[in-house]
Amino acid sequence: GTKEMLDIFKEQKKIDYQLDIEAAAALSQSEIGLISTSIAKDIAKVSKSGKITAKRIKQLESKSDHDTAALVEALAEKCKKESRPWIHYGLTSNDLVDTSNSMQMRDAIKIIQPKVSKLSLLLSKNAIKYNNLPAVGRTHGQHASIISFGLKFANWAAEMSTHLERLDEIKKRVLICKTMGVVGTGSLMGKNAIRVQERVARKLGLYPAKVTTQIIPRERYAEYIFQMALLGATLEKIAVEIRNLQRTEIAEVSEHFKKGQMGSSAVPTKRNPIKSERISSLSKLLRSQISISFENIPLWHERDLSNSANERFTLPMTSILLDEMIETMIKIIENLQVDTKRVQENLHITKGQIFAEFVLEALIKKGVPRFEAYRDVQRVAFDAHKKGIDYLDAIKNDKMISSNLSNKEIESIFVAEKHLGASLAIIDNVYSHVKANAKKFS
Repeated sequence: GTKEMLDIFKEQKKIDYQLDIEAAAALSQSEIGLISTSIAKDIAKVSKSGKITAKRIKQLESKSDHDTAALVEALAEKCKKESRPWIHYGLTSNDLVDTSNSMQMRDAIKIIQPKVSKLSLLLSKNAIKYNNLPAVGRTHGQHASIISFGLKFANWAAEMSTHLERLDEIKKRVLICKTMGVVGTGSLMGKNAIRVQERVARKLGLYPAKVTTQIIPRERYAEYIFQMALLGATLEKIAVEIRNLQRTEIAEVSEHFKKGQMGSSAVPTKRNPIKSERISSLSKLLRSQISISFENIPLWHERDLSNSANERFTLPMTSILLDEMIETMIKIIENLQVDTKRVQENLHITKGQIFAEFVLEALIKKGVPRFEAYRDVQRVAFDAHKKGIDYLDAIKNDKMISSNLSNKEIESIFVAEKHLGASLAIIDNVYSHVKANAKKFS
């Protein structure tokens, strides 16, 4: 992960988030008359002073064996005597833990969204660049029909753009502020608890919880982790295609190979798609976090601790892994080498059989029943493959087909550029959509 993402999950940063919550809670309580303004300002000033350190909290925690209690004690040490009774007033540990988790997710999304936006634009520009390049479309690993090479990039660009929307949509459900105390009733603050929570949420750039137990419902964390993993799966989808297209026998694309780089310690000629392989590897680890987050949803009564320890790993790991994967994919796409000559050569590996779909279409338009035409096209294709002859010649020499199609008509079918269908329009539409969407999140 990048330094900016790693910083979010550093120990002192987590403490600073929780101190921000203490400050926001005190100020919010003073605004509606629960505590005095002078006390609230003192608590807020000390909370933001930078004097409450992880080192001191650890010292206190060694006695109390409770990290949140140690933080509150460390804060009290620096506050005025008259302020100390009102520190953490009406709150419980998970008000700090869960709300600070939301703040971390908030900042993680802020880092991820512009990168997804950048990647979507890079992909859409490649879609435009290669929109007129006919290429092999493969299904089941077999040559199926002709596509625009740019359509590959358009598919990826559109999905990345959709991920931008997904990330935006989950904010209101995931970035939750909770300050309702021990079992979610706000008991010590009474009816004012709701007003306090709304004010704290506004100060922290979060959404106030509608209802909680002692904790924010873990469905929210599961959604965050699922969305990160879903985005990671799309990155892996792109990586897998690049890896396949870089196979020696296909060789249509390749990752950038810098001067002095070595692909193998034993084979000097190797140029391996290591960055794409890295994304595939990390995606497996990223997806594994989903099951853990789902296991954390059913807890005992108003909460237990069976979720707590693993969440110290799942939330940071999910965010950091995805950040690393996006950074890697951006570098891949920025420097991706496309061998357009090889793309065109691969169209003819099957000696013209990739045009079979269009021969079938021509026969149907001549009035030949579909399945009769299908069997003839298939019969000639299988025979031509067995004999190793060009499909074009085999079609011309077949009495059943040539009786319905002239040589000129047959030859006109075997022009790849004529069979891009709506690809150009699709790519243009995707490019316009991605460009407009990217402006919102760049």
